Amino acid sequence: MLCSKLNIPTTTLFEKKPDWSFDGADEVDENKWLIKGRGGAMFKEKLNIINSPITYILVDESKKVNKLGSKFKIPVECFPEAINHIKNQLIELGGTEIELRKAIGKDGPCITENGNLILDVKFQNIEQDLEKKIKSISGVIESGLFINYNVEIIE
Repeated sequence: MLCSKLNIPTTTLFEKKPDWSFDGADEVDENKWLIKGRGGAMFKEKLNIINSPITYILVDESKKVNKLGSKFKIPVECFPEAINHIKNQLIELGGTEIELRKAIGKDGPCITENGNLILDVKFQNIEQDLEKKIKSISGVIESGLFINYNVEIIE
């Protein structure tokens, strides 16, 4: 809406690929690895990033961390009927403190824009292949872990 108000053209991925994109992050480390998804839109955010030649990640000092996962758990978007299977698989990958994200201000879980549920998962160590391991679990739609994407961090 802000882009429209400022007369900045917008489009969809159905129409064409963006020349660039911008977004924020919940955490960013020195490798430019990110945790995103506190707003619950990690699938579409990742879709935008992989379709953009460059994505500018706007952060302030509070988002920078020495160790990814030190402030926030990793959100994992899950197909509802697979939630128990996914939880067990996340435990096998070393996930702890796994919580179904609750909706703020209403009873029940948070529902993503795709109609899925979110598990927030703590990992003591986030290795380079963790994003791929999480994504390989049947029923996982997406994770809020963004490793090795073409992003430029802007403070």
